[in-house]
Amino acid sequence: MSTTLLLLDIALAHARAHPQRVLFTQPIGQGQVIEITWAQAMDEAARMAAHLQAQGFPQGSRIAMLSKNCAHFIVAELAIWMAGHCTVAIFPTERAETVRYVLEHSEASLLFVGKLDEWEAQRPAVPAGLPCIALLLAPDSAAGLPRWADIVAKTAPLATPVQRREDELAMLLYTSGSTGTPKGVMTSFGAITRTGQGIAADVRQRVGAKGDYRMLSYLPLAHSFERSWVEAAALADGHAHLFFAESLDTFLADLQRARPTVFISVPRLWLKFQQGVFAKMPPAKLDRLLAIPLLGRLVRKKVLKGLGLDAVLQAGSGSAPLPPELIRWYRKLGLRLFEGYGMSEDNSYSHSSNEQFSEPGWVGVPMPGVQCKLSPEGEILIKSPGQCSGYYKQPELTAESFTADGFFRTGDLGEQRADGLLRITGRAKELFKTAKGKYVAPAPIENRLNAHPMVEMSLVSGVGQQAAFAMVVLAESLRPIQHEPATRIRVAAELQALLEGVNAELAHEEQLHTLVVAREAWSIENGLLTPTMKLKRARIEASIAEAVPAWYERQGVQWL
Repeated sequence: MSTTLLLLDIALAHARAHPQRVLFTQPIGQGQVIEITWAQAMDEAARMAAHLQAQGFPQGSRIAMLSKNCAHFIVAELAIWMAGHCTVAIFPTERAETVRYVLEHSEASLLFVGKLDEWEAQRPAVPAGLPCIALLLAPDSAAGLPRWADIVAKTAPLATPVQRREDELAMLLYTSGSTGTPKGVMTSFGAITRTGQGIAADVRQRVGAKGDYRMLSYLPLAHSFERSWVEAAALADGHAHLFFAESLDTFLADLQRARPTVFISVPRLWLKFQQGVFAKMPPAKLDRLLAIPLLGRLVRKKVLKGLGLDAVLQAGSGSAPLPPELIRWYRKLGLRLFEGYGMSEDNSYSHSSNEQFSEPGWVGVPMPGVQCKLSPEGEILIKSPGQCSGYYKQPELTAESFTADGFFRTGDLGEQRADGLLRITGRAKELFKTAKGKYVAPAPIENRLNAHPMVEMSLVSGVGQQAAFAMVVLAESLRPIQHEPATRIRVAAELQALLEGVNAELAHEEQLHTLVVAREAWSIENGLLTPTMKLKRARIEASIAEAVPAWYERQGVQWL
């Protein structure tokens, strides 16, 4: 993968080659959308770049963005790069204290304020005197800020974008942080270019060498998964058409509008899609219908069309482990769902399953240029073309995170087969000891629990206790009625059978003493999930700490 031309140069070349090709379709409310061509995107980026240069910021200044996914998130990033600077994207759901920390730690020179739900709460975190610009779709409460449209209307485009070097910083990716303070992962132009080119080549192998492909962008662009697999790949390929989701309420309509040919998601959403299907048709009935040859084909098409996934040629999942049973279920529907593995430190360019190397429960083989090995302790070590340059202002942590021969210490434990397939067996920091002195890895047990149609999420814990326990959040369709006596009787019977079935598959020291039903869902809003929908284990465990001792007074299913 050559990096003679960097990602910005490649994108500019695509704009010159096919200026009128549509790059973005952006919802703007009331069912309306606007389409933005390559020429329009690059023209607006060049005008904003000229404005940024006129501010006199030193070369390589950090320019921050606080926005949900939208077309102008990417256009603003292009402007920042053209002007000679580095992007710092902040998760749009972050609390004020984290927004302030990232702005101050990165020494941001300016903040783009985009599409947001929490701006009123976040605004006080913006340091006094920090210049701000409101993007298209910024909240009404940002009306007093200089607006993107006004600036680009009166500013001539930058004649010559700044020529970036391969080793220059393109972006700081602040990890969402399931624990502790976010870390600024430094990504160079060379790394994001190799990542974009590598993913674009991978997608082309899956969907065909020619023609456009469509994607819906809805996972946070502030995270490396979406930034690499959607934005960087689209800019590198030149034939991607990116659609954006307007809101959670319009998600299905947004999906139906896009009819994506490539669709990536995270395990929690794949589970929610499945549970949405089960809410309309019980699993046993669906299985019976799918087993009837002619009728089964019609049912598969109807289910996928109802999900907006009937045009998908390739589907992927990343960010967290996907239950193997869930992969098999989607494949039974005819959806080619493949799991992958990566992290911010390698720009999510690490492992992926494909037609040749794919087995539920395994995250795939190394992508081109990636090297993988296991430490003597079983930790997964990765060297990737998308590898980060380290952690911003944290040289000691950077040194600790790499081996002497340049492999990144992922913190994940795994197994590797002779054919290269990799399985994640747990996260080193998540392993815990019970009072019996035995280590328990929660992730594989949680995967077994999450495969049940009544369970949306689960957490396995039990540090220092006589045995492990599990806590589950019920499926969305059950939560509103989970306090009704009839529902509790039905759910308790199902979960008791699940508990016994899971325990039968586990070693004695891993078996669960009890299974507790959570009172409410864990969410980004209540601070119990990261913006990429991973569990914030420490916060969840702290919230239930006082209740735990009583759970050991009896076994079986209990209600919080």
